[in-house]
Amino acid sequence: MTAEMYTSAVEMVEVSPRDGLQNEKQPVSTADKLELIARAIASGLRRIEVTSFVNPRAVPQMADAEAVCDGLPERDDVTYIGLVMNARGADRAIATGRIDQLGAVAVATDRFAMANQGQTSDGSVEASKQIISLARFAGLTGQATIAASFGCPFEGEVAEDRVVAMAAAIAEADPVEIALADTIGVGNPAHVASLVAKVRAAIGSIPIRVHFHNTRGTGLANVWAAIGAGATVVDASIGGLGGCPFAPGAAGNVATEDVSYMLERAGITTGLDLEALIETNRWLAGVMDKQLPAMVGKAGGFPRPAEHEEKETA
Repeated sequence: MTAEMYTSAVEMVEVSPRDGLQNEKQPVSTADKLELIARAIASGLRRIEVTSFVNPRAVPQMADAEAVCDGLPERDDVTYIGLVMNARGADRAIATGRIDQLGAVAVATDRFAMANQGQTSDGSVEASKQIISLARFAGLTGQATIAASFGCPFEGEVAEDRVVAMAAAIAEADPVEIALADTIGVGNPAHVASLVAKVRAAIGSIPIRVHFHNTRGTGLANVWAAIGAGATVVDASIGGLGGCPFAPGAAGNVATEDVSYMLERAGITTGLDLEALIETNRWLAGVMDKQLPAMVGKAGGFPRPAEHEEKETA
């Protein structure tokens, strides 16, 4: 099976400033968050989930959402995404004047939806549709993520038909894309390929984004399966940081450098500078005072830049 059977390019969405940091106990300064965003842009990333507009008592790491927005670089070529759970969060994001796109969240099960945002699963679908409409009214774009698409920390298995029905309902609001999220990292490539294909058939021309956590080591395989089934956008987090405060057992996202390395080596363009991502991994490890999970951040890319230089001078 060759790369020619898949798409030739994939868009990456950087989620480290939000999903990457939200579950970390060590406070990260606004200045360091802005430096992370600046480094992400320098690495070639052009869509960045910069913060979430949620109750700061529930997610203390995101308490500086407005301050982060105030410091965002002025870039016409970068889309800044703000995650919001309800109309109040949408209003906060819109009021900053710096957010380009609202990201809503619908949850595939009632118990997780109640834990995550205090509403039923059906209620989260309606809230997502409202947020997308609010974004459009404000001159922004809106998209939605279906959390726990591949399994729930409270209710276990999630029926594919349930996720497909949610995606079809959200599609009525005309989002710019719909994401399927493996919030607790229980997905496998066969399940991923099946669900992406079914959702793709249900929502027509609306692009599918995928969001995988690498909790059980299947994240990269799931990315590959999703792309093969028609997903065109991939969420990832520099260093592989990530987790959800309301989902027991949720561990890090697939790492931006790992995903970019895999896809580029397979002939699928991401437009990212791998060496810059690895350098950002090292910088972020210093900020967090720990080694980060990303494998390419530890091993480096291949071929190494020095090897290129040796070949050129040989």
